[in-house]
Amino acid sequence: MKILMLGESLERQGGIVSVEKLILQEALSNTSIKLIPTLPKGSAIKKLLVFSSAVVQLVGSLLANKADVIHIHISEGGSAYRHMITALITLIFQKPVIMHAHSCNFHEFYPKLPSLIQVWMSWIFSKSTRFIVLSESWKKFYVDNLKLKVEQVTVLPNPVRLPSQVPERQNSSTVSFVFLGRIGQRKGAFDLISAFAKLSEKHKQRASLTLAGDGEGEKARDLVKSLELTSSINILDWVNQTQRDELLNQANVFVLPSYNEGLPMALIEAMSWSLPVITTPVGGIPELVINYDNGLLVNPGDIQQLSDAIESLIKDEQLRLMLGQRARASVAHLDIVNYMNSLTKIYSLAFTGSPAINLGVKA
Repeated sequence: MKILMLGESLERQGGIVSVEKLILQEALSNTSIKLIPTLPKGSAIKKLLVFSSAVVQLVGSLLANKADVIHIHISEGGSAYRHMITALITLIFQKPVIMHAHSCNFHEFYPKLPSLIQVWMSWIFSKSTRFIVLSESWKKFYVDNLKLKVEQVTVLPNPVRLPSQVPERQNSSTVSFVFLGRIGQRKGAFDLISAFAKLSEKHKQRASLTLAGDGEGEKARDLVKSLELTSSINILDWVNQTQRDELLNQANVFVLPSYNEGLPMALIEAMSWSLPVITTPVGGIPELVINYDNGLLVNPGDIQQLSDAIESLIKDEQLRLMLGQRARASVAHLDIVNYMNSLTKIYSLAFTGSPAINLGVKA
């Protein structure tokens, strides 16, 4: 099968790009997958030129019959508008199209659209051959609000490459907390810094916090300075895969106190490293993280509750180790090999026009 994948340029950062890279790296031998970037890094002019080029390449590939299935990665905002165009082109050529929704706040974006745009978007999405979402909660949203058919929507949580070895993390004199993601309010980065500041001096001396990501790093550094926490909290820019793995290898706990999420790659990656996680029950997260079973759940924006959760994992090594072991077990089924088998099955069903099936994959 020849798959044409439309999505963000691999030079960009974030969860969609991480998924794209894994798909391209692990494509099965009977499947050829080519990525046409629709969104690069850079200026608005560059973005317009790249998208225009992507449309030309898409039309050329469809005219030359160089694709059996079109796989489109979508999010909210400009991504949704761009891929209404690419999906419509694919539908005009009567090729199977799979739309793959990654958005963390489509539930906020969609209701604010003009009614005519809502109708148009709902119609295009409903005409997709298959519609992939990251969790059951997102499936319910798209079925209820964009009028997709239940059998059209397939739940396929994000994949992960499981590390072959993870550290034991016993007898840690300092408990290292790590946050990976876009530094800003949506992912709770400032809440996390404020929660760390609420710890007693005794617990601050036993802990460290590293935040790594793009976004509002300078604002985070200013907050750390104002709270006189520069000896305990380190703010890094975006890290590459090797640096990310080193941070997760050295950490004791992963924290992601987000307000909105799809199903964050950083969370799944941290759990694959046997890290206990402190996170929030938003998006697809509560289908993966169960409170006091494989992580701790706190309410978004509740800084005191977040601080209490941090303190509990500083004090209790056995709880940290138990949650970490269960975290890795919880994401083992999301290994990229299993993911590619499921995704290839979706490709085949779309190509042959076969009825949708339940893959049995849950977060």
